[in-house]
Amino acid sequence: MLSEPRSGRLAAWGNAQLAGLVAPDDAAHAIVGEDAVHRVEGIPGETGPVGLTLALGRLRALGVRGLRVALPAPGHPLGLSGPPEFNARAIEAEEAVVCVGAALGLVPEVYEAGPEGGAVPADDMHTEVVWRCLPVREGPPADVPSLGEAERELAQALREATEVLTRLDVAGSGPVAEAAVGAYRARAERGREVLAPGYPPRAVRVLELAQRVGLLISLAYENGHGGAVSASEMGARAVALRPVERTARRAQVAAYDSFVEERERG
Repeated sequence: MLSEPRSGRLAAWGNAQLAGLVAPDDAAHAIVGEDAVHRVEGIPGETGPVGLTLALGRLRALGVRGLRVALPAPGHPLGLSGPPEFNARAIEAEEAVVCVGAALGLVPEVYEAGPEGGAVPADDMHTEVVWRCLPVREGPPADVPSLGEAERELAQALREATEVLTRLDVAGSGPVAEAAVGAYRARAERGREVLAPGYPPRAVRVLELAQRVGLLISLAYENGHGGAVSASEMGARAVALRPVERTARRAQVAAYDSFVEERERG
């Protein structure tokens, strides 16, 4: 959860391009990030996969005026409005983008590619992403809070996560945890652009705090067993952190959607 979801990059920079705040090529470059290539398949009027620049232009021509993010999980269709077929694909991918102004949505399919034959070194592999454009049901997205609600909930979630990790002796000790925390701080100190141009400062604050909460959750699950040595104690950790993780996902969606919310309010 510390890393930015692909749906977040697509929505943030796609919104900036749709609003005329960034050039199409700059938006496409930011969306691709460290991946090798992104293509979009299933755009109405197109017979095959197209690049991001053309896809965003076609979506604009179809009436799309904004992009929302969905970060669903089993039992929690966060940001989705249906139909079931689209929801199922989005839940499997754990993310999606939903268009505002046209009944369309985009779900990423991620592929690792490299030279054929024999064992391929990790450095020679690259990531390709195909966004499937599918029909969606127009309606309010499920369980998305306002930015203000998300910020208040996150502050409480951060306290709860810290308390849980401290109680279970996984509050951030050991070289793995220290390296993770150090990487997070290094990214923040580099002044990385968290969101695309046009987003309100509050959205940046909320997204950064959501990522911080996500880091703590990742440490809890990945940094060994800590003080929880029995299966029941491990289960208790998962139960305690599940609502915190849900809060962080809801806040991320609220941050990415804030661009659309502000434009819709005029």
